[in-house]
Amino acid sequence: DMLGDDLVPDYATRVKEGAFYGWPWYYMGSYEEPRMAGDRPDLRGKVTRPDVPFTAHSAATNIQFYNAKEGASLFPPEYHGVPFVVLHGSWNRGHRTGHKIVTLPLKDNVPTGEYVDFLTGFITPDNQAWGRPVAIQVLKDGSMLLADDGANVIYRISYSKP
Repeated sequence: DMLGDDLVPDYATRVKEGAFYGWPWYYMGSYEEPRMAGDRPDLRGKVTRPDVPFTAHSAATNIQFYNAKEGASLFPPEYHGVPFVVLHGSWNRGHRTGHKIVTLPLKDNVPTGEYVDFLTGFITPDNQAWGRPVAIQVLKDGSMLLADDGANVIYRISYSKP
């Protein structure tokens, strides 16, 4: 916080044993955190870049792999094993970001570096948040529950065949 709308980007990444992700001195590789400038030049170039960057202040709060195998609300096969990320959003950004659920496409079980919107619509046309997604849980029937701490409700997300 306190570095403006575009710093520091949020991200999702695989955690590798022994890897260094930069905090608090660097982010997204060799980008130096402005408030720590010059403190650790020895670490430049040693930072592991994250797999999937998100816009700053997206506030990723939960990652859940879709692991349902059966059920009346089972999502189509293209979602099986896919990570779903809940982006809670932030109050302190000029133009809101986050406030949605995204999926992380994988190729050979490795994130491709992109994300795809899955559930959006929590921002009104006048840039107000009417909900703030915070966590999801996959249920045995294939549906998901979404907790929203902005509207103080829990939604059930289900799939039905066309």
